[in-house]
Amino acid sequence: MRNRCGSILMFCGLLLVAAALVLTGYNFWDNYRAEVAVNNVLSEIEQLRKSDDNKDAQGEIIPDYLLNPEMDMPAVEIDGYRYIGTVTIPALELELPVMESWSYPQMKIAPCRYTGSVYLDNMVIAAHNYTSHFGRLKNMQTGDDVIFTDMDGNIFRYKVAELKSLPGTAVEEMTSGDWDLTMFTCTISGQARFTVRCKATDNS
Repeated sequence: MRNRCGSILMFCGLLLVAAALVLTGYNFWDNYRAEVAVNNVLSEIEQLRKSDDNKDAQGEIIPDYLLNPEMDMPAVEIDGYRYIGTVTIPALELELPVMESWSYPQMKIAPCRYTGSVYLDNMVIAAHNYTSHFGRLKNMQTGDDVIFTDMDGNIFRYKVAELKSLPGTAVEEMTSGDWDLTMFTCTISGQARFTVRCKATDNS
């Protein structure tokens, strides 16, 4: 009887080890898939911007968003998804496309605008904690640079002002406060959201 119980326990232990290995393998694959997805989109956006640079100058001096900050952010469609620009974090050697709107399936591809607009100094960007997405936000420090470039090539510069962990239910706190840009991702446990608050610097 004792041998039988030992065999059952050993079998259960092997099942748990196998399940852990499968989960680890899936997480590695999912991270790799996410990295490939954003790199493909970045290549498309770079080509679109080069194409725009080659167009004849229209003689416009003042960007549209300065005349009308409440305008919709320009978006382009790539592989069926709409993107409003790219976010660059030099300290993490990271550049990522940002989707126009958010959903859990879309965040498996790229970071998404959760709410707001860079033109109104209140944009919030959400992303999964993939290593190739926002998984390394916890390594940032106050004073780090963040750059957002919209699809028209307008550049918006920020400095990290606060790093904070918020409860997963703190929806109102995530979208409130005098912050020009917020980036957040879920922690590994999924019970909290690691949050990076930024203030605008010289965007001229």
